[in-house]
Amino acid sequence: MKRRLHNIMLAGTGSDVGKSIVATGLCRIFLQDGYSPAPFKAQNMALNSFATKDGFEIGRAQAVQAEAAGIDCHTDMNPLLLKPQSDHTSQVVLNGKPIGSSSAYDYFRKEGKEELREAVCQAFDRLAARFDPIVMEGAGSISELNLMESDIVNLPMARYANADVFLVADIDRGGVFASAYGSIALQKPEYRQLIKGIIVNKFRGDLRLFDSGRRILEDICKVPVIGVIPHYKDIYIEEEDSVDLAAKSFSREKGKINIAVILLRHISNFTDFNALERDPRVHLYYTSNTEDIKKSDIIIIPGTKSTIDDLYELRRNGCAQAIVQAHRSGATVLGICGGYQMMGTQVLDPDHVEGDIDMLPGLGLLPVATRMTGEKTTRQSRFTLAPQNGGKLLEGYEIHMGETIPDKEGIEPLVFMEDGKPEGCYVDRRCMGCYLHGILDNPGFNDFLLEPFMEKTKASARTEDYTAFKQRQYDLLADHLRKHLDMNLLYNIISYD
Repeated sequence: MKRRLHNIMLAGTGSDVGKSIVATGLCRIFLQDGYSPAPFKAQNMALNSFATKDGFEIGRAQAVQAEAAGIDCHTDMNPLLLKPQSDHTSQVVLNGKPIGSSSAYDYFRKEGKEELREAVCQAFDRLAARFDPIVMEGAGSISELNLMESDIVNLPMARYANADVFLVADIDRGGVFASAYGSIALQKPEYRQLIKGIIVNKFRGDLRLFDSGRRILEDICKVPVIGVIPHYKDIYIEEEDSVDLAAKSFSREKGKINIAVILLRHISNFTDFNALERDPRVHLYYTSNTEDIKKSDIIIIPGTKSTIDDLYELRRNGCAQAIVQAHRSGATVLGICGGYQMMGTQVLDPDHVEGDIDMLPGLGLLPVATRMTGEKTTRQSRFTLAPQNGGKLLEGYEIHMGETIPDKEGIEPLVFMEDGKPEGCYVDRRCMGCYLHGILDNPGFNDFLLEPFMEKTKASARTEDYTAFKQRQYDLLADHLRKHLDMNLLYNIISYD
């Protein structure tokens, strides 16, 4: 008979220390070991989101963690999602649906926070009634003293869940001793006692060099170091944040189909391009350089959290003109979601859903126009390619605000939804767009997109099925964590007596 497990929280000494990845790996390990884990993050801030099967929205990281745990994602796994709209405001998504926008100052004030706290606790209770253990993830640093009274995601949530907390510290950024010790020392006694261990993450070099460091950490922090996890380069887990996209900005490569993804200021759902990045026929890069755009074979305008603002910026920085010029010279242009809206004749916002601008002309590549609306469309979708007149059902999802309609009669759609409804706009093999995120995860669509340029590539075969590839990466991540975490100690800590 398997031991019953406490819930577990991965908390952090700061942002981007690797909490999400460790949580993903532990979800996979618990699944492999015969448990029924589920991820949970009370509050997440991210531009990357995902649509659940029942048509609601959660953070992409929790969708990835659910996939690693072998279950469908649900809003209870991320009941509160903040989607940045500008440097100062975010859309607030509660239980999968937008409830308005808030400035950072207003959101983090204590007043009114109890209603949100109650909502996330109710979501946790529903989840905990169905799964064991719950693999929880904190947010940012656990030692932001000015925000502790309004904190609903870190140690107050762990205390509510009766969870064992493991502090994740990033040694690659330096200061691991101070950050780990300080993060624990600054806690109230009732929170400090929840912290049962430290996980040192992103180590580079010979692990033996940190043997003394491990002992020092345990001595000053009074909790065990559960493991020291080396940095890796050969495991690919979908990212939640776009911090590394600029590093993928490399220009053309001979012998491959060169695809430029426009690097928008408010880019969202950039995981749309992970499958194409791994295709041996393709060299994909992110850019806002007009010369790189003009020299590409395929241009993809991605999703955005602020269509009008990003469209304005494309016009200001010359990218809009470069895209149109490249298309006239033979490049394919594909727009996804907000990129699809930008490719039309105009984007209207008379109700000022996104800001103060009433209307902007689009790129004029597609005979459609968009009106921004306050209601968000969120759903998973199955569809077939209209230009191929049927064929295998493909899969994707929609998360967008606004309605796009044809400017004239007789517009050909890009796809037909499973119920027969047309979606998107198709001018020809080199000009198309739709609202469907995840469309590029389908090999059938990618073959369709790349076919006009196949003479440019030396590679003849695509990579393995992307779904199978992701499952293999979760197993590799689990193997990596098992090798470097003391799983026996971890299980002893989190097991009921």
